Amino acid sequence: MAVNRYDDTRAWYAISTYSGYEDKVAESIKQRVGGIEMKGKIFDALVPKEKQIEIKNGKRKVVDRKIFQGYVLVEMKLSDETWYIVRNTPGVTGFIGTGTQPTPVSEKEIAKIKKRMGVEDPKFSVNYALNEVVSITDGPFKGFDGTISEIDSEKGKLKVMVSMFGRETPVELDALQVKKI
Repeated sequence: MAVNRYDDTRAWYAISTYSGYEDKVAESIKQRVGGIEMKGKIFDALVPKEKQIEIKNGKRKVVDRKIFQGYVLVEMKLSDETWYIVRNTPGVTGFIGTGTQPTPVSEKEIAKIKKRMGVEDPKFSVNYALNEVVSITDGPFKGFDGTISEIDSEKGKLKVMVSMFGRETPVELDALQVKKI
């Protein structure tokens, strides 16, 4: 008779995956649960993502970025059977834990991750100061240096004074279009 060395309570576990395979692994686990008698044993597989703002070709767009590259969270009751199913999912490299025993992720940590995922509007981080000299990295003024004259933290915008043809010209830029010198 096998001794169940696992805890039969429902908890979240972190599994490591090959980088770039997180979504495939989560989808695979969900499909395997539906195809076999795992309902009530494995409940969910989640790739923690958050919304971020990216600038490409001068255009701002919101993208989903993985919070933890190479990791998937799985909600399940840990047993030899569920461990085997998850561990043998293509792309999974192992469970996160102490020694050979998977360690549940704390409820507090899961709550933090879910809160971070649930934020719909991406936050702007404007880490610049007035009169700071910056280099423009994107847009029609790429390659120019300028001095910050205004900061709009709400919108993530900066007004930068750029020296062109011997005079200062104000240019409104996204905070992601400049970098500190």
